[in-house]
Formats: sequence, C-alpha cells, structure tokens
Amino acid sequence: MARGSMIKMKMSGGAEIGVYRVEPKAQRRGGLVLIQEIFGVTDHIKTISDDFADDGYEVLAPSLFDREEPGFTTGYSPDEMQRAIKMARQTHPFDQSVADACACVAALKAKGPVFMVGYCYGGSVVWAAACECDGLAAASSYYGSQLPAMADRKPKCPVIAHFGEHDLGIPLDGVRKFGAAHPEVPVYIYDAGHGFNSDRPDHHNESAARLARQRTLALFRKNER
Repeated sequence: MARGSMIKMKMSGGAEIGVYRVEPKAQRRGGLVLIQEIFGVTDHIKTISDDFADDGYEVLAPSLFDREEPGFTTGYSPDEMQRAIKMARQTHPFDQSVADACACVAALKAKGPVFMVGYCYGGSVVWAAACECDGLAAASSYYGSQLPAMADRKPKCPVIAHFGEHDLGIPLDGVRKFGAAHPEVPVYIYDAGHGFNSDRPDHHNESAARLARQRTLALFRKNER
C-alpha cells in the first residue's frame, strides 16, 4: 500500500495538477522529482517513489496528463497501451511535461539538493529537464527514446542514462551516437529489453533494475551538496 498521498500543486500557467508526494522515511537527503511512464502515476510509480523515500528523499511524482484527463492511469492491455501512447505522443505537449518537472524542482530546491529520475516517457522528460531546469543537482534517465533526437542539448547538471541492449524501440546505433555526443554522460547498456524496471513481468529484469538503481543512488549521493 502506498504510504504517500496525492496533493494538488500549481504548475506553470497557473494550472493545478495532482502530484504524488511521499516524505523520507528517515533522515532527509534531498528532494527527488520522479517522472512517470506513459501509463500515468500508477501503483508501480507510487511504489518506486516510496522506495526512494525509504532512501531519504522527499519525492514528488507529478501526474503529467492531468490537464487532459485528471487522474489518468492505464494498464498494459493492447487497447490501454494505445490510449497511453496517444495521450503521450498526440494529446499532451511534451514541453508541458518538462515545464511541470521544472516546477516540481523549484518547489523542492529551497530545502536542499534536488534530483530527478524518470522511466520511458519520463526518461526523455528527465533529459530535457536536465538541460532546462535550474536547481537540479543530478538526474538519471531510464530508456528515454527521445534522447538520441535531443543529443544537441546540453545538460546543466550531471546525468546518467540507462538503456536495454535488446530494446526494440530504441536502436543501439542511436544510443551510441548519443553517448558519443555526450562523453560526460555515462551511458549504461544492460542485457535487458525496454522497461526493465517496469512491473510488467514480460519486461522486468531484476538484475538490470537492481544495478541501475544502485548507479542512480550513487549518482545522487555523489552530488549531494
């Protein structure tokens, strides 16, 4: 059971959206903005948020599609998948997600260092936010398909990126070109497919998920200030 709660937060343009917020379980190490997959702020996203809170982070996970459909979440059936893809790629502006991620950073930065992590759609948002947001200490992007297309952008903070070697949706050639364009960004490639941190049984890869999380926490620890 999720131990955080959904709150309302004012974003750019004055709109209010839902944000899953969870307090650190022990001593606070910093703030963390956690960016969803295309499926919304699901129980899985809340569980990941709770896990990071257990490691000392105050977590904000914005419900990015609330302007279009408050409380938007889907499952993983083919019809639900298509609904989520349409929302992320057609209905909802990507730049709005980046702006909302930056608004969450702004809400946390007075309290100490702020980090960001995101998965799939959220992985792309993380990279764009790392290049645009002020106040981020470090960011970790998981299998963001748009990173190769945004390789011309320059991050304002340390970033690491995680990809699956067998990800059919993100060709390795693009990943390697991204890495070559950004030698300052560690690009980790795992013996896994897309969504290896997901709760979907056909996607989840425990060893890859565990190692990526260890690297993410190490990045955050290194950049606490």
